[in-house]
Amino acid sequence: MTLLRESYVYQLWLALLSVYEDSILHRLLVRAGAWCNGQIDGSRVLRPLCREGAVARAWPDSVLCRLLTWLVNLPGELLHKLYGAFQLSFEDSFFARLAFAMGEETAIAQFWCVALLWIIPFTHWNNAYSLLGFAALLVLFHAGAMRRKDFRLDLAHTGFYPLVLFGAMFLAVFFSYAPSLSLRFLFYHLSAALCVLVTVSAVRNGEDLKRLCAGGAVCVAVSGAYGIVQRIQGVEVSRSTVDLKVNAGMPGRVVSIFDNANTFCEVLLLLLPLVVALIICSKHLYSKALACGVLVVGVAAAGMTYSRASWVGIACAMAVFVFLWKPKLIPAFFLLCCLAVPFLPTTIWNRILTITNTSDSSTASRIPLLRAALEVIRSRPIRGAGLGTATPQAYIADWNLYHADFPYVHSHNFYLEIWVEAGLLGAVSFVASMLWNIKRAAHTVRHSADSTVRTITCAAAAALCGTMVCGLADYLWNYPRVMCIFWFVFAVALSGTKLCRANAADNS
Repeated sequence: MTLLRESYVYQLWLALLSVYEDSILHRLLVRAGAWCNGQIDGSRVLRPLCREGAVARAWPDSVLCRLLTWLVNLPGELLHKLYGAFQLSFEDSFFARLAFAMGEETAIAQFWCVALLWIIPFTHWNNAYSLLGFAALLVLFHAGAMRRKDFRLDLAHTGFYPLVLFGAMFLAVFFSYAPSLSLRFLFYHLSAALCVLVTVSAVRNGEDLKRLCAGGAVCVAVSGAYGIVQRIQGVEVSRSTVDLKVNAGMPGRVVSIFDNANTFCEVLLLLLPLVVALIICSKHLYSKALACGVLVVGVAAAGMTYSRASWVGIACAMAVFVFLWKPKLIPAFFLLCCLAVPFLPTTIWNRILTITNTSDSSTASRIPLLRAALEVIRSRPIRGAGLGTATPQAYIADWNLYHADFPYVHSHNFYLEIWVEAGLLGAVSFVASMLWNIKRAAHTVRHSADSTVRTITCAAAAALCGTMVCGLADYLWNYPRVMCIFWFVFAVALSGTKLCRANAADNS
């Protein structure tokens, strides 16, 4: 560390920063940023959009919230009474005290859970791992709740709309066109629900949030490095995912430890903003350097996937992150983006240009998929076809709603696919959940002082915005592991908002 600080490069960097602080460019950017802040605060359009709705505001104090909170915490209350009855026996037991201590640090256990689960190669992956992992975390949480009265599951901050969404998934199985096919997918959503509940309940401070971000960074580092190794070894071009006439000269798309290039890039879209937050929040130079290395590896791997929808999502997430974190940097951010365009590799630039090219078979193939999905919605608008991608596939095949040479997998649209699977209630509650979480996070960070929690909340909210944009052209829940990562980021945003508001209340 001392050698680095005494180096010529470090001294040159400090000199450049000093020159920049006194420069006309810096003053112009500060003024432009202040103007952007004023426009945001005084905007008649943004203020209503950022307000929290009446239903969301009433949820924590509602009878339903209190009743459900009592039900989910009933095991913890019973265990606490058992602890009170045999307190001396438990405190005399080394293993009991160890279980209590581990339970109170569930967030640390979750770091290891997500870090280990998400680097398992696709060939060895089983979707039951997510359910078992988060169920084990729930048991561990209850071990902590056994000794501590204040250690309870937090439904109030989990929110009303996500609860309705998970309820809609149960109804989607009940009203499914093929309930036996849908039942399997319900367990994937149970894993996601456990992930959200445990994360929001276990996170208590900024260090817990940083650990969770670090768990995501492990996934980015391992999968990104493996993707780069794949590129070095050579990847065969898949004619089923690349139109060679439009994308002539494009190399094969890396998939890393996942089965699909789009899936891999969706994972990076969700987790890269958290890595950026780690860079900003790290207190030591070596940890910043390590996080920067992970970011470079992740960005390089994302480029090698040639996943257009995810690229657009990543660009959107970057813009939203700057907008939420430091609005005064918005002009500089767009300037850097413009300056970076000439340095893009030719194959990536050519791939970007095919986004609106209907001659691309991949782009043209979305039309019959969307038509089939709309036909399902037209025939079953309220209840949908049933949970999971298998049930709509069966329904479309039985009713002959799809006519194309390639098989129907899903609609390639996040919003339509949820409507197709979970009906109108599922689609509305999904959109409401995303808007509620993003709006709440954006409003909170706008009125919070700079801190680790605020930065991570900005990153998680930005990642969710990016996935919402990516979802216009792809279905991110096609792979249950990506679904679990999605809800993990969703829960990080909820947890960060909760901590920001708690810190603001303590300081007031």
